[in-house]
Amino acid sequence: MRNELTFSSLFCEPERSIAYRYLSAYTYPWEALDHITAIIEALARDLPTDVYEEHSSGVWIAKTAKVAPSAYIGVPCIICEEAEIRHGAFIRGAAIVGRGAVVGNSVELKNCILFDGAQVPHYNYVGDSILGYRAHMGAGAVTSNVKGNKSLVTVRIDGEGMETGRRKLGAILGDYAEIGCNCVLNPGTVVGRNAQVYPLSSVRGYVPGDHIYKASNQIIKKN
Repeated sequence: MRNELTFSSLFCEPERSIAYRYLSAYTYPWEALDHITAIIEALARDLPTDVYEEHSSGVWIAKTAKVAPSAYIGVPCIICEEAEIRHGAFIRGAAIVGRGAVVGNSVELKNCILFDGAQVPHYNYVGDSILGYRAHMGAGAVTSNVKGNKSLVTVRIDGEGMETGRRKLGAILGDYAEIGCNCVLNPGTVVGRNAQVYPLSSVRGYVPGDHIYKASNQIIKKN
């Protein structure tokens, strides 16, 4: 087992996602990606009607969330309290947007979970990914979720590849991870808690928590 990549190492804020009790059943976060629809359906059965409304079949939106009329929200989806879905956002479905999270203009989500306070505010693509509490992706930063040769995705760590068994896997961002503008997070990228990635980076593999990724050969410990 690679402890650095486990759910409990990357996400240490148990109250910071409506789906936490389901997600924490998995050892590695990517194991949950095939089950997001089932998790949404399970959560929907117990959503309080004084807090959430089912706007269309399979789409539940908290009454305190702000959703722009131009946003597209596919099924299934849960948008939690005080979340903000801005102009032109495109949520294709199988998505949970956490409390106070931001999905901005021209942002596309697909098969992903945003913990509370996560932000993808400008021109981001987030697919087959999980973003932790208050994780943030700068303008134009995207996840790439399929390899060019369509082979199964591995997570690179310490020079070795850890098999995930998945053909589609974007990025896993731990709590408070900060991704600079116009970054590309290649398939199977894992960014640890409180790690930072410089703008314009092309990232592959594992970035340790509390480190700064300046380049593939320059990953330094935060002071």
